[in-house]
Amino acid sequence: MKRSVITLGLACSLGAAALASIAPVRASTVTDPLPPPVPNAIAAPLAANPAVVVPPLPALDNDAARREAARLTGLMRTDIPFFTMFTPAARDRWLALAHQQVEQTNTIIDRAQIVMVVDRNPLVQRVCFVLALPNGDWSVIGGTRVSTGQSGRKYYYITPTGVFENGVDRLGYRAEGTKNENGIRGIGAKGMRVWDMGWQWATKGWLPSHEKGEIRLEIHATDPDFLESRLGRPASEGCIRVPAKLNVFMDHYGILDAEYEQAASYDIRFRALLPKNRQPTSIAGDLVVVVDSSTDKTV
Repeated sequence: MKRSVITLGLACSLGAAALASIAPVRASTVTDPLPPPVPNAIAAPLAANPAVVVPPLPALDNDAARREAARLTGLMRTDIPFFTMFTPAARDRWLALAHQQVEQTNTIIDRAQIVMVVDRNPLVQRVCFVLALPNGDWSVIGGTRVSTGQSGRKYYYITPTGVFENGVDRLGYRAEGTKNENGIRGIGAKGMRVWDMGWQWATKGWLPSHEKGEIRLEIHATDPDFLESRLGRPASEGCIRVPAKLNVFMDHYGILDAEYEQAASYDIRFRALLPKNRQPTSIAGDLVVVVDSSTDKTV
């Protein structure tokens, strides 16, 4: 499987209307009218387009990557509510599940990077950030509570398992902070980041037949007043809900924005989306791995 993992996609209905669209540019054809010639005009030389210099993805050696991971653990411990390093047994299980999902999808880890691992097990509902190395032992950075798709409620999908990439073939966006008919800000307060993981197939959680449909898989905050306290149990329509402070942390340190940082060097849309005061980590990644420890029989 090539490095860009899954680009099919799947997302919460609450945020679908806010997805950015790109207007197509019509190509010139021979039938387009040409401007009339200007008598005795001196042709101006064509200005050469400046070369686009795309910065490489950050690449640290194992020791430097582990030091950076330890620094982020310290920051998360201070900034993220309900942050945990998990027990040694739990850490081993997180790493085994992450390895298993990455190997099953033939995903290539070719540089030291953070992988966001989410366990959709109804009894777990946690995220664990993992330092993945191309040649070396992986390690746990830490994690906290999240919410994934809820079953038994109409139009609510079960968050799919797999490996999903925050690629530059689609552009995330920011919450407008508007309320629905129930007074709920479905994707969080104004300015919260929404990561768009594309269209994906997911099980319709309200149907006994386990029929599948497509949704837009997103990672976003939730209503800080009414819904954030419910994190830690299934509650979403299929997306991955994270605490507001984790949302801000991921945004500020560019946890999933390795490719977006590259795109920001040549595309104004990515520069506009990323925070101006951001401090991207040198082990930023772009992968989200969703696992389900309740159905796994191999680890």
